Amino acid sequence: MGNLSTPKGMNLGKLVEQYGSEEQCRTALEALRWPAGIVCPKCERKGASWLAKRRQHECNDRSCGYQFMVRAGTVLQDSKLPLWKWFMATFLMCESKKGISANQLRRMIGSTYRTSWFLSQRIREAMSAAANTEPLTGTVEMDETYIGGKRRFRKHGKRGWDRKSKTMVLGAVERGGDIRLAVEHRNAGMGPFYQFATKHIDDKAPAIYTDDHSGYAVFGDADTKHESVNHSAEEWVRGDVHTNTIESAWSLFKRSIVGSYHHLNVKYMDKYLDEFEWRYNNRHNEFLFRDTMKALVGADTMTYKALTSRSA
Repeated sequence: MGNLSTPKGMNLGKLVEQYGSEEQCRTALEALRWPAGIVCPKCERKGASWLAKRRQHECNDRSCGYQFMVRAGTVLQDSKLPLWKWFMATFLMCESKKGISANQLRRMIGSTYRTSWFLSQRIREAMSAAANTEPLTGTVEMDETYIGGKRRFRKHGKRGWDRKSKTMVLGAVERGGDIRLAVEHRNAGMGPFYQFATKHIDDKAPAIYTDDHSGYAVFGDADTKHESVNHSAEEWVRGDVHTNTIESAWSLFKRSIVGSYHHLNVKYMDKYLDEFEWRYNNRHNEFLFRDTMKALVGADTMTYKALTSRSA
């Protein structure tokens, strides 16, 4: 499956040429899901026969006899979309640095808005399930940003954003490495900052650099140096101390909201962050497309009802 990559020169034309039919896509997904040979999703025994008329596999174990397709038990299950549309949507999401909206997917693959929205959410779910969650170990920058909200007039006649109506997002990035992002619905106190850092930053990371927000006051110990820049005093860089890397990530994510998505429901914001995190952490991965397709056949099933009934 080495050709399921996105090296320089890969484009939609080559994608359609290589994976434009159901047969080509099915063969590719089977090799990704079962590299050592087809395994029955029900009894987990190796070996299956191909039923050409039904276009399904049948488990060779007579006590089982389960008939299945490569979609079975994955996030692709119960989807009526042809596999080539899954391939194209996944490729577009991988290659769109600022994301791609469900409306744009709808126009490009030819579907309803609901179908494209659910399709993109399932791809994000697969990205999330396959993501690396190991704590960051190097020099780390941590910062918070606020998404959404309404413009309101504030005191002294100045117009600005009301922070109370916005959603806080916490982020940490290892310089030269990965990023970790999370929605935080509690906008006050040190608790959210400390809990996020405890989960996503290794206890022996050499340094954590932040701004002067009071939520970072408890950071730092014998193993980890903590220093901050005072943004309130217009201090942005002091030697090696800055938060420019994480702030650049915030800028890119916000441009994706303005330029691609236009609006995000806070109920699903964590999934959009998962997509952004997946692309960022795989920015040097020549096989991003292949690995994302592999994530699709490795992710559990998701129903529309389960997705839309989740609480914010």
